[in-house]
Amino acid sequence: MTAFMEFPVIKPVLIAAALLSALPALAQGTVAPAAAPMTDAQLVASFSGSPSRFTQQGGETLYRSICQACHMADGQGAKTGSGMFPALAGNPKLAAGAYPALVVMNGLHGMPPFGHQLSDAQIADVVNFVRTHFGNHHGDALTAQSVQALRPAKP
Repeated sequence: MTAFMEFPVIKPVLIAAALLSALPALAQGTVAPAAAPMTDAQLVASFSGSPSRFTQQGGETLYRSICQACHMADGQGAKTGSGMFPALAGNPKLAAGAYPALVVMNGLHGMPPFGHQLSDAQIADVVNFVRTHFGNHHGDALTAQSVQALRPAKP
């Protein structure tokens, strides 16, 4: 059983943190522009009703509902306060798509693993979003099939 399933209060706290972390950036207009920006109401409506899986679809939606609480709305991360969350903006480690996909699936250092809660397509979508936003320009998109190939073989 995963930590997320053992402590059901964690998911609502992460959701609330994601929403609260977005407010200053939204007020200042520093959120990266998207082709069709999602309103906060649309984001909240997209939240998963499942305690064990994220049901959101699309890279921006997944980023805003899962990643933004730690990596911030502008992808700059956080280096003070209760923890250190690396910047995704201009991060050279994102050049190879497999690296961020494996981090999302398996976690790294203080980041929890999300591979058991996200489909291969969701992982590809959020990784592709991060790799093409926040000053990142990596056009070699991951596919659900390439993410699936990174998962351990099932016995």
